[in-house]
Amino acid sequence: MKLFKNRTSFIRIIFMLFLMINVIAFTHAYKFTHFAENGSTKTKSPEKLSSFEKVKTLVFGVNNPKPKTTKYPHQTYQTIKLKSNKEIECWLIKTKNSKGTIILFHGYGAEKSSMIDKSNEFIKLGFNTMLVDFMGSGNSEGNQTTIGYKEAEEVKTCFDYLHQTGENNIYLFGTSMGAVAIMKCINDNKIKPKGIIIECPFGFMYETVCARFKKMNAPTIPMAGILVFWGGIQNGFWGFSHNPTEYAKNIDCPTLLLYGEKDKSVSRKEIDEIYSNLKGPKKLKTYKETGHENYLIKNKTEWIKNISAFLTK
Repeated sequence: MKLFKNRTSFIRIIFMLFLMINVIAFTHAYKFTHFAENGSTKTKSPEKLSSFEKVKTLVFGVNNPKPKTTKYPHQTYQTIKLKSNKEIECWLIKTKNSKGTIILFHGYGAEKSSMIDKSNEFIKLGFNTMLVDFMGSGNSEGNQTTIGYKEAEEVKTCFDYLHQTGENNIYLFGTSMGAVAIMKCINDNKIKPKGIIIECPFGFMYETVCARFKKMNAPTIPMAGILVFWGGIQNGFWGFSHNPTEYAKNIDCPTLLLYGEKDKSVSRKEIDEIYSNLKGPKKLKTYKETGHENYLIKNKTEWIKNISAFLTK
């Protein structure tokens, strides 16, 4: 009888732990994929958190206010609203005698104004640019983000819009989540851009979640897997299938892949696997002293050289 009670108590404890882990993971997943209302304070990057703040974040999740536009292009631009899976807002900047148009897609937790500095460099090279707010960001609809999964449909919407205006020389540029959305779009919809420039795309959704836990000095098992599960369920897709390494196998357009060798969010192994799987003409360029950040900060000269060489081929 005593043994039965001990066994029952043990099972009850295991069940409570399992329930608690799932509640925490469910909360984490929701906060990671849904931006908070304006006025809330954004959680600092893991490297800047104190031990207490890290524990608090691990229990209650991150706090991400909806990214808002912070600056505007100095060139004349047209604001365009497009109906995709959500209504999205874009800026179209035209230049005389353009060589084509480059569509720029931002990363997680950013919005289109974060792409202005790179847009400026593309304009100097003679291209029109189109800067896009993904759903949930800037002036686009909603507060949801799916880390590139549903954003892939918005990439197609932008590509189709430009193609319908008669633009045939379309390049796609994306950083981090934006790069992933481009890759998934090509995989799913077979669009044919002239080329793509992708910066630091993650290879596997599970791996990128693990990387976040590692930066918090927290164990990845079992929380990372449970978080990917709930994140997918909450947002209507299977999170474990969101893998750009696989998308790369269906990309045959010219591709320039860029990576910072000190990136703690995306491993070199993921980048090498993506590069290996790309089917078309491809080039990999890396920056030694750079992490998961804006490459223009430390590598402007080299970045412009790499971009220019790719676009003028």
